[in-house]
Amino acid sequence: MNAKPLSTLAALLILVSCQSPSSSESETRPTGVTVLTPSALTAARSRPVQFTAHVKPILAAKCVMCHNNDAQPGKMDLSSKTAALRTGAIGLWIVPGKPDQSLLLTKTANAPAHLKAMPPVGEQITPDELSVLRKWVAEGAEWPSGSAGLVSPPE
Repeated sequence: MNAKPLSTLAALLILVSCQSPSSSESETRPTGVTVLTPSALTAARSRPVQFTAHVKPILAAKCVMCHNNDAQPGKMDLSSKTAALRTGAIGLWIVPGKPDQSLLLTKTANAPAHLKAMPPVGEQITPDELSVLRKWVAEGAEWPSGSAGLVSPPE
């Protein structure tokens, strides 16, 4: 028997078994818990969003483990301001002042339920975290230069 159809079938079965038809909690994508403290979340809602206090913790915990140049060269890279603001093959990841044109938000918010839950493995990004990111982009997506603006996954 030819090994190619078997390997293709095995890969297909693995993909199908990992997808859930609903957005309910799964073993690989548990319902997320916001990484922001209640006081930080309240501050982000009531005052201008600050990158280091509100955005950086979300990107570090939920995004940059996959969205960096080492993990996905040439794809969405959220590890620095320069990388995040560059144009991707399908558009701009972050358009300061325009959350509805920022792929960072539209790809997550408008995706089908089984794709919407980012990250694909680990705790999902929460609606509160998405609202903070949306507000940050709407406010102009201020992102400091230097080490304060570098985002690394948690160790």
